Amino acid sequence: MDPQQAFAELGTIVVGTAPLVEVLTRTAELALACVPGTEEVSVTLVENDRPWTIAFSGGLAASLDERQYEDGFGPCIHAAQTEQIVRIDDTGNEDVYRDLAAAAARQGVRSIVSVGMPMPQKIAGGMNVYRFDEGTLDDDAVGLLRVFAGYAAVALANHALYASAVALSENLVVAMQSREIIDMAKGVLIGVLRCTPDEAFAHMVRQSQDTNRKVRDIAAEVVERAAQA
Repeated sequence: MDPQQAFAELGTIVVGTAPLVEVLTRTAELALACVPGTEEVSVTLVENDRPWTIAFSGGLAASLDERQYEDGFGPCIHAAQTEQIVRIDDTGNEDVYRDLAAAAARQGVRSIVSVGMPMPQKIAGGMNVYRFDEGTLDDDAVGLLRVFAGYAAVALANHALYASAVALSENLVVAMQSREIIDMAKGVLIGVLRCTPDEAFAHMVRQSQDTNRKVRDIAAEVVERAAQA
């Protein structure tokens, strides 16, 4: 597949219209189709010190990722945490990640490349490639992989912003609804207690503190009782 076609497809995805897992899975699939020499691709996230695979093109990639998470040590974790490129060019002759390399070699994997992604604070990420053929990914292939990893990072960042915006919007709606019900309750208490608006609000605050309930819930109860009277 031509990389330009892949990037054109990724550019049509609108944040919020597709689940994040679906977007990143498609990103991994397109990287697999475009980056020469790749056999399986996965995307690692590290959040609150917990690594997990959010997307993958095949079960072997997910399995080898999971082995690294269990060990707490491996290229996909190192790349995600440092935003660097980490390579195992020959699983049959590897000293740093010896156990992982041996396990990968037994399953036919000859080399591994993990590319760290620039991520928002509190989240780290990386894209991982597992290769069965002899030889390693050349510089051009790694450079293309970095472009796909960068897109995945942008997708994650945009998703985080979108989720924050949705949460903020929902919170604003709740706040407005709370304000309305509190104002209605103040009007009821002003008439019943013959007090000022500030005194009416203070009355609800005291009830909230005494009963360990939200002021909004106290206000709703006041309005409901008034409606039933």
